[in-house]
Amino acid sequence: MSAPQSDAVSIEILPVDEENDLGSIALVTINRPDKLNALNADVMSGLKAMVAWVEATDSVRVVVMTGAQPNAPPEGKRAKPNAFVAGADITEFVGKKSDDIRVMFADNAVEALWNLSKPTLAMVDGFALGGGCEVACSCDVRIASDRSRFGTPEINLGLIPGYGATQRLARLIGYGKTMEMIMTGEMISANEAHRIGLVNHVCPPEDLRAFTLKMAQTIGSKSSNTLRVGKATIRAALDAGLTEGVAIEAEAFARLFDSRDKEVGVNAFLNRTTPDWEHK
Repeated sequence: MSAPQSDAVSIEILPVDEENDLGSIALVTINRPDKLNALNADVMSGLKAMVAWVEATDSVRVVVMTGAQPNAPPEGKRAKPNAFVAGADITEFVGKKSDDIRVMFADNAVEALWNLSKPTLAMVDGFALGGGCEVACSCDVRIASDRSRFGTPEINLGLIPGYGATQRLARLIGYGKTMEMIMTGEMISANEAHRIGLVNHVCPPEDLRAFTLKMAQTIGSKSSNTLRVGKATIRAALDAGLTEGVAIEAEAFARLFDSRDKEVGVNAFLNRTTPDWEHK
């Protein structure tokens, strides 16, 4: 099944390893640069189709999310700034009431991305505001250029975040910093985001793609079954207490001893060879 493509969301298929058949990386670009890649109905539909395709396609090992670079400006005009996603398309909120929004936000694409069983990386270059910050938070790892800015400015619209930021930010950066970001609506720099734990790594814009794809290749070279189990087990830490979480880990660890990939990995380590995973 070929990757779903749309005007709003494009997917580039990249190899995990040029020389060995280790599957692929799906580089997913939100493509509305003239609107700073703001989330609208078309983007959300495209992201949901992407998630369904990735989940059903065994060869895809890792997803990298990013936003389109700005287009060249018309002569005499200033270029638009770089953006990962600068938020939701506010024009879609005009005149909406609670019943309309419940339908729009039910079974939404950000939650679908969060629930994807495969590893996800956010490659952030520029503004990640509102829904954009929430898209980044729904990924497993966030890597940002040093010109990026993060924020949850919904308070300035008389709203709060609606795609999970009140919950995921609190788990990533703690109660106090989450309150500060959401209640002030102010942006923070990439370096501050890194300091408080919102971002894993910060690098110059010209190094961002290579740095992110190298990490995606490293992750993609592992057993897909073990990655899936590891992600599910780590996610359990967000929902379970410590005692229950440790028990979940112990059971997941034990079950992996029944997998062929455990034998492959152990033997490769002992023989100092590269593992040839059953689940590539």
